[in-house]
Amino acid sequence: MSLEHEQRADLLECLLDMGELLLECGAEISRVEDTLSRVGRAYGASHVDAFVITSLISLSIEFSDLDALTETRRIYSSAGTDFYRLEKINELSRHTCRELIPLPSLRKSLNDISKIKKDDRLIVLGSVLAAGSFAIFFGGSIWDGAVSSVFAVFVCLLQSYLGNTEVSTAASNLMISFLIGIGVGVLCKYATMLHMDKILIGDIMLLIPGLAMTNSVRNMLVGNTISGVVRLTECFVWALALAGGFMTAMLLLDILL
Repeated sequence: MSLEHEQRADLLECLLDMGELLLECGAEISRVEDTLSRVGRAYGASHVDAFVITSLISLSIEFSDLDALTETRRIYSSAGTDFYRLEKINELSRHTCRELIPLPSLRKSLNDISKIKKDDRLIVLGSVLAAGSFAIFFGGSIWDGAVSSVFAVFVCLLQSYLGNTEVSTAASNLMISFLIGIGVGVLCKYATMLHMDKILIGDIMLLIPGLAMTNSVRNMLVGNTISGVVRLTECFVWALALAGGFMTAMLLLDILL
């Protein structure tokens, strides 16, 4: 497919948007680089160089007439977990490579995917079930599971609120864990039948960056060492903030109560 220079610039922007969406949905680095390379070649690029880390995408596309375009995009959003949108992007990229679509249609499809939002009710329901189940699984009583489920709702509300601000993930984990720790500690102080550690275990599971940590290790194993180390370091900082929030809450309760 032969593209004019303006169309090639639009293709570059579409590829950067696709890469940013993949990172936001929690895709591993190798998937992002491979997807951008395949789609770029499908539109006639003779050579595609994609360098991706968790906070940066550098993309260069070259065509047979030696016309080359290069652009770098800074990624500010933290990696989330959205398998539905991730599958939609994968489906779009496979369809594009199999049956080429016009660039305006590709742009429209990417915009439609970017507008897809998670169902907040399903997120809350999943968090409630997960927190209560983990609390009981690790030895808590039915009451511990119920209380952990109730605080899971507060975790979801706090994550939703802080996610719309400029607060970093580490600071968000610190504040949420501190507030939940204070709430659970005060409740367990007066409801002696509850076990604070079991309740906190259930709620901690909602904040642990399990997928991000798994992807970071996978990135290192497949050769994307820089991205893997950067993401793994971020995960350790998030986990440290999480532990620090709960520890601060418990130390404060020991002093005040």
